[in-house]
Amino acid sequence: MTDTVEGVAPTTSAGPSTERPKIQVVPLKGLPIAAAAVVFVTVAIAGNWQWALMFCHVAGGGLWTGIDLFVGLVLGPILGRLSIPARAEFSARFMPKMVIIMPTVVMMTLASGFQIARKLGNLYATSPNHPWLIASFCVVGIMAVIALGILEPANIAVLFEMNKPVPNGELIGRLMKRFIYTAGITGLMQVATLIIMTRVATQ
Repeated sequence: MTDTVEGVAPTTSAGPSTERPKIQVVPLKGLPIAAAAVVFVTVAIAGNWQWALMFCHVAGGGLWTGIDLFVGLVLGPILGRLSIPARAEFSARFMPKMVIIMPTVVMMTLASGFQIARKLGNLYATSPNHPWLIASFCVVGIMAVIALGILEPANIAVLFEMNKPVPNGELIGRLMKRFIYTAGITGLMQVATLIIMTRVATQ
């Protein structure tokens, strides 16, 4: 028999009960911030503003790395020891924010990074940094696929499950583990990216 999430009990026909509020899968308050980041990156690329591109790349990459490492290596062990109701309560508050944050920082990092590489001539095969850049593309490409193809769908699936009348706690636990593990993997891969990027910057 599958576990249901206690503490977020559904409405029953026997006796009065408090209706559980729906979880907002995409927090609307965060959309203007995400839109502002998209506009800023777009304007920086169109205007070829080196300082703005570098800011977007460093800030986006730093946030992406920090969030992945924190979620995978710090939050992961903590969540693994929580009860299913506590895990569900945390997911209801934490996961909607990640729906906005992760695609935004991934977009900032990749879009600005490609433009910087193009401007510095690192995309040309004759550049001494070209092999390092190819290695970076491979690592970042894998991270982007994991983040947008595995981590984000698991995130959204948790939120939709939480919005059901009777959430399946066992399923939420499995999805949360997938989210945590993939965040940790991408965080460790980010360390390899940092090594490559510092090598390119000092070439």
